[in-house]
Amino acid sequence: MNTAQVERFVMRFLEAYNCRIIEKTKHAVIVNLSPEADKELTGRSYYWSFVERTGVEPETMTYRFVFDPEGDAAAAAAARPVPAGGGTVPADSSGTPPSPPGTPAAGAAGPAAPAGTVPGGAAPAAGSGGSPPEAIRSADSILGRYFGTAPTPPVGRVPRDEVTFGSRRLQQLFATALNKGRFTRLFEVPPQASGSPLPGRSAPLTYCSWMNVNYKVEYACDMKRSEVHSLAIQMTTGEIREEFHPSMLTRKLAPKLPANIHLLGDNLTLSRAASILEDYLEQKIRRTDHRWADRANQVLAEEHQLVRLYYEGMLSAAEPEAREELEIRYAARQAEVDWQYRPRVHVSVINCGLFHLRAEER
Repeated sequence: MNTAQVERFVMRFLEAYNCRIIEKTKHAVIVNLSPEADKELTGRSYYWSFVERTGVEPETMTYRFVFDPEGDAAAAAAARPVPAGGGTVPADSSGTPPSPPGTPAAGAAGPAAPAGTVPGGAAPAAGSGGSPPEAIRSADSILGRYFGTAPTPPVGRVPRDEVTFGSRRLQQLFATALNKGRFTRLFEVPPQASGSPLPGRSAPLTYCSWMNVNYKVEYACDMKRSEVHSLAIQMTTGEIREEFHPSMLTRKLAPKLPANIHLLGDNLTLSRAASILEDYLEQKIRRTDHRWADRANQVLAEEHQLVRLYYEGMLSAAEPEAREELEIRYAARQAEVDWQYRPRVHVSVINCGLFHLRAEER
């Protein structure tokens, strides 16, 4: 995945979890997590158990997700203010930059500042007498309300996470999406958005149900090749269709049953439909070209022969006390060769779903 693909995935994930986007730039996004996303991504199980027990308003985390670290660093460097004259500000022997002309030195007596003002003429934070709004919010936080005190968080500090391909955070997002998106149930939206019958129709639309399972088939030996098979079965007639998922990308689907819709009854149970699809996929795999497996078995036999010749010579010349250790190493090496070169086909389910489509336009 490149940077643009990672960014699109992360933004879709945040949108699906109803997270609040605070700021979006070319290289990063600042987002306030929704309660559901906070539970999945932050690992604050003790905090959420406390919230659920007390019924208080949850305070979710805010993160800065960076998609392009190099571009983000360059943008941050370009945004830094440049001193007048284009050079760096010189410092005295103590490492402190000199004060502007007319500014009293540190520790020197000067006119007292009016009450409620801060050095530099800046106005105090509204309603705080100089305290930042974050401090006010922390005083009214959960710990402050229940225990009388709470540590003040650093002002303006937002945790920064690099979300690049292979990063820990992106792997966590992948795992969450895979775990939460294993099953779905969607209905095709009728052409007329209002939900009333189509012009000229007096009877409701008839929908039939399709059970779709997306399989991942891996052909593995010392090399690996993967395929994705999207199969679907009609729950009324038992008809099987391939490449089902791509055909659904062009349809408008919704999670709720539209109005004036009649669903056909199912003649197959979910377990029976899954068994039929598994049998269909097994027959499909059996019909594929398996010459790769013949070559892998040949290489496996050659590797076993090499290992046998190597260890048999050592075993014949080994002392009795060393023979047992050599036999253990020999068996372990044979098992390693078998795992690496023996051809095998591994089938796993990526996700599945029920799709209710118009019977006359399948």
